[in-house]
Amino acid sequence: MSLAIVIKGTEGIVLAVDSRVTLTAQGPSPIPNTVALMPCTFDNATKLLQVPGQKFVGAVTYGAGAIGKRQPRTAHSFMPEFEAELSKNNSGKRLSVKAFAEKLSEFFQRQWRELEMPAQVAPGATMIFYVAGYNEGEPYGRVYELRIPNEPVPKEWHADDFGVVWGGQQEFVNRLILGFDPQLCDVAQELLKFTDEQKVALAKHLSSRLQASVPFQFIPLQDCINLAILLIRVTMTIQTFLLGVRGVGGAIDVASITKTDGINPIQAKSLKGEIVN
Repeated sequence: MSLAIVIKGTEGIVLAVDSRVTLTAQGPSPIPNTVALMPCTFDNATKLLQVPGQKFVGAVTYGAGAIGKRQPRTAHSFMPEFEAELSKNNSGKRLSVKAFAEKLSEFFQRQWRELEMPAQVAPGATMIFYVAGYNEGEPYGRVYELRIPNEPVPKEWHADDFGVVWGGQQEFVNRLILGFDPQLCDVAQELLKFTDEQKVALAKHLSSRLQASVPFQFIPLQDCINLAILLIRVTMTIQTFLLGVRGVGGAIDVASITKTDGINPIQAKSLKGEIVN
């Protein structure tokens, strides 16, 4: 579950993600000879990732919340080991965004194998990363996506333009940004019995007519931050009224990355004790 947002603008890149992890446990059911599935949520996971020695790149993760059958570990728990590996092999040298994404992919692919996870999993069971940042000497940022274990080769988003990418429990972001839920095309095909080619044409037509006209090549960095928070907050809020898995929740962690200052936490939860009045 979760919801991760990355916005690439001209002034910088924004990374935003919620803090909820959802586990599903089996329990007794009131119906004889059946098992009930019980979702359980925790709202303090860290899914905004960075390496201190690589200040011009960061990542957010969503999808599978942990790696390992017997002793599950979150992506965040592996980051000190990844940082040590980078420091040893690269002597603190600044990596390109693509090189960082490739090394992150290699590292987590190895963890996936060593902790005896399945070689291939369903699309919804992958651990997905958006890696974003700035290459030295380039005016604009780069954004890559990789999926462990199915699609480990980083794929670049918005290589020659600006925009937003999102993933996780995304139905409400789809409606706000695309203007429609992509499931609409499947529902229409089921009812009207048109071909797969027509379904693809319908999706393109709806997107061209309904997509939100956000001028990402013009809006300031602060507006990118506001938009990223809005998309997660709207999803989080509307889920409180709905039946189903409420997979987006907890604090919203946000960071910006610029070509001059590198990564900068805008809002990030921290450990704290009980508040006593």
